[in-house]
Amino acid sequence: MLIRPDKEATMGEFSPWHWLIVAVVVLVLFGSKKLPDAARSLGRSLRIFKSEVGGLHADDDASRPTVTAAPQVPITAAPDPAGPPPASRDQAGGSAEAETGPVGRG
Repeated sequence: MLIRPDKEATMGEFSPWHWLIVAVVVLVLFGSKKLPDAARSLGRSLRIFKSEVGGLHADDDASRPTVTAAPQVPITAAPDPAGPPPASRDQAGGSAEAETGPVGRG
């Protein structure tokens, strides 16, 4: 293999000669009759795939909730976030049942 001093040799590059050899091999393997049919089938498959991907994007857009502005309501005095003070034992009647609720009796 000849390596030109201005160019490094890498394994991933294809020159036009490589592509020509690949095209000839494909033509010999599949024949000139089957290549147009294969290209037509590939085009149909890509068209179907493209429409399905477009449908998925449309479904995603439809399932996203739309953000609307909330109605403006005037703010009034807010209730105490802590809530009412807890009932003491004297107010609840002093029984354990009042604190924890009824326990299954069997």
